[in-house]
Amino acid sequence: MPKIKKLLVANRGEISLRIMRTARQMGIKTVAVYSEADRNAPHVKFADEAVCLGPPPSNQSYLHAEKIIAACKNLQVDAIHPGYGFLSENAVFAKMVTDAGIIFIGPSPQSIEVMGSKLAAKNAVSKYDIPMVPGTDEAISDIPKAKIKAAEIGYPILIKASAGGGGKGMRIVENEQEFEEQMHRAISEAQSAFGDGAVFIEKYITSPKHIEIQVLGDQHGNTVYLFERECSIQRRHQKVVEEAPSPVVSEKMRQAMGQAAVMVAKACNYYGAGTVEFIVDEHLDFFFLEMNTRLQVEHPVTEMITGKDLVKEQILIAEGLPLSFSQDDLKINGHSLEIRVYAEDPKNNFLPDIGNLQTYIRPHGPGIRVDDGFEQGMDIPIYYDPMIAKLIVHDETREKAIQKMINAIADYQITGIETTLAFCRFVMEHESFVSGKFDTKFVERYFSPEKLEIKWTEEELTLISGFAVEIFEKKKNGFKGAISKDTALSQRTNWKNRLI
Repeated sequence: MPKIKKLLVANRGEISLRIMRTARQMGIKTVAVYSEADRNAPHVKFADEAVCLGPPPSNQSYLHAEKIIAACKNLQVDAIHPGYGFLSENAVFAKMVTDAGIIFIGPSPQSIEVMGSKLAAKNAVSKYDIPMVPGTDEAISDIPKAKIKAAEIGYPILIKASAGGGGKGMRIVENEQEFEEQMHRAISEAQSAFGDGAVFIEKYITSPKHIEIQVLGDQHGNTVYLFERECSIQRRHQKVVEEAPSPVVSEKMRQAMGQAAVMVAKACNYYGAGTVEFIVDEHLDFFFLEMNTRLQVEHPVTEMITGKDLVKEQILIAEGLPLSFSQDDLKINGHSLEIRVYAEDPKNNFLPDIGNLQTYIRPHGPGIRVDDGFEQGMDIPIYYDPMIAKLIVHDETREKAIQKMINAIADYQITGIETTLAFCRFVMEHESFVSGKFDTKFVERYFSPEKLEIKWTEEELTLISGFAVEIFEKKKNGFKGAISKDTALSQRTNWKNRLI
């Protein structure tokens, strides 16, 4: 396969920019695509060339496969990287790309198709000795038969959309009395969200942890796992905080999960970067959940602990090169945490809070990384996912990484919109998270909006009162004898440290 000289990134925002940076380091020219809402976005400015796909709605721009392929042909592009979201797990798009003679930086269309259906994925891996959650192995719509099957599995059970993701088409059923209503809702939601009403039933793990394994496979049959990521801190079944490695995974468990993940990849002849997701119960027994056939949002924590650039590896694999390292070459170095900084209001059920980034100042320092696609003064578009950035830290130990993250959150200055920064700090400081004894019900168990309210001590209230009096006196006296700029900055830092 020829070497890639020009790469189009079929995405937007932080992931588009992140992919382009690696491509530039590899000497590859880049092409950005954008909607009219993203005309002035950083990823558009960074690329060597840029093409407007159309109006802001995704189905008229980032999901318009024909326009993307036409842009590739017009600009003599060698390869397309889909990033995540949009068309990244669309088997039809992957086939359109390869049929057009363009390299698709990802797995084969066949692998995407198999793993894109939870039922097909379960069927593919059932031939291997991989732990599976008890449940149906085919779609079920006959409610009386489904009710009998649910009773055999034992309540609580989970009804899941076969083509689902992000919690859509998913219903927890606690008992037989509510089964029929929840079944109808799940089918309706799945049909509405994915155009596919197929659902299946499986046992609901009551105190689950969500742990995933990063895999890399080349086109020569070599597959390795790059350890695990802990992804149990979620809201609305979507991740907010991730870390690597997991605080509860032993070396024995890590090897077992890693080997299972490699077998899942081999079950569909997988090549490229992929993630095998597992659900882990209170006894630390793990069960195969699904495989994501793309780069994950949380891939930076794996990069931080392994020293491997996953985008670079994706490109090299797409060029037909064998992996340059083996499983024995991979070691875990320290600990990494990632928080997703969303334009959401945690005090209002995490609803999106679209607006203007009036202040946007990133934290800096050793072991601190910010992957974003915004600049100060930009608006957050209403048309797309409200994630502003990913804040990633790395340190020698988990304890040091947590403290570094707390400090980095304090240094991240964003005004004009509500964000999840305060919530993420709440997570970092919570005893359940610090101890590692948490699961996917963390938000449900421990978080409420009033937890983010500032609790002033008597000493702080006295200091605030004194500071207010001082300001009043200076204003009354025309700011005579006002403090110097350096002293003011020092005082501001002092007050910030006192009040956060």
